[in-house]
Amino acid sequence: MTRQVLRLLAPVRAGLRSRKVAGQPAAWCAPTSRGFASDADLKKTPLYDFHVEHGGKMVPFAGWSMPIQYKDSIMDATMHCRENGSLFDVSHMCGLTLKGKDTIPFLEKLVVGDIQSVQNGSGTLSVFTNENGGIIDDTVITKVADDEIYLVVNAGCREKDLAHINKHLEKFKSDGGKVDITVHDDRSLLALQGPAAVETLQPLVDLDLSKVFFSNFHRLDIAGIPCYLTRTGYTGEDGFEISVPDDKAVELAKKFLENPRNRLCGLGARDSLRLEAGLCLYGNDLNEERSPVEAGLTWTIGKRRREACDFIGGEVIKKQLAEGVTQRRVGLVSTGAPPRAHSPILNAEGKEIGEITSGAFSPCLKKNVAMGYVEKKYGKAGTQLKVSVRGKESPAEVSKMPFVPNTYFKEPTAAS
Repeated sequence: MTRQVLRLLAPVRAGLRSRKVAGQPAAWCAPTSRGFASDADLKKTPLYDFHVEHGGKMVPFAGWSMPIQYKDSIMDATMHCRENGSLFDVSHMCGLTLKGKDTIPFLEKLVVGDIQSVQNGSGTLSVFTNENGGIIDDTVITKVADDEIYLVVNAGCREKDLAHINKHLEKFKSDGGKVDITVHDDRSLLALQGPAAVETLQPLVDLDLSKVFFSNFHRLDIAGIPCYLTRTGYTGEDGFEISVPDDKAVELAKKFLENPRNRLCGLGARDSLRLEAGLCLYGNDLNEERSPVEAGLTWTIGKRRREACDFIGGEVIKKQLAEGVTQRRVGLVSTGAPPRAHSPILNAEGKEIGEITSGAFSPCLKKNVAMGYVEKKYGKAGTQLKVSVRGKESPAEVSKMPFVPNTYFKEPTAAS
């Protein structure tokens, strides 16, 4: 592999290694003597054989065997998604439904979002919090109806998330609450991302996609297959995530790839795309020791929720909202070797003031980009800092995010 490819793979490989987050069990693969799970221990998505047939290089990730790349380089795959279209298998993620008349009151005890105010058929990013206000996981929550919520949680957090939800659900139901949970282990999840996504999907659905906006949700047939469709993704590009029955996943993937603008895409490019888009990776940029206020996710706490903070860890977060925090997540652009997770961040005088949580060479910008936490006073865009990579210091500058402008298809506002 070239040095550039190795640099791009580093953040993903770092995620493959077993790690502990805030006292929790390792969220990624169980290690062997080489630091990776054995093939026999790994779960496989319904598209596993399809990946191998198409040249996918399979690696352990969050307990699953997943493609890190295909025959093209990660740099080429990243650029292709920005310019054309890419199909990702994200079936390792955990989709679940909460249903019942008390669904929203129950969920709002666990997450910081104002789910009550979300329009039916739309969604929002939110986070589960612990008693100290730390982030248990981030999740996309879709309000299907007043009594039904569909959400997707991270693969590496599946077990602790389900244990957390079920623990509180048992108590809630014993007090008379009406909520039931369904885990969609019989469904796969595909992400069709990039400028070619709409032209690929439109002929396959009986729905005008020009009226489907970012975060909108629909149940519909795609090429005759019953699916859940959400206009969202993890790349910063316009696109869709499609939940499809397991036995139809390969059929639907083949249908999407009939458009020559689309290619299969793996975890390597997915990581560089999300970093360019300024999106967080749980276990790196978010963990149980970081609150949504520190993480720059205060916007996920709805106005109504900020006043009451009547969710787990709410008292801690309410105090942070009132008094501020000592550290904050920032974007950085640097020269020299690309910074990696745990690389020290220094001020102009060489004093350590924080550390990198994600970093890589940006295929689109042709320069190093990173995220990390610094003392709050150094968080203003344009602040000159340094990063230390393997003991060598290089100049860095605090940058606004996203690094690459997003192209989400959002509903026009009255002002526009």
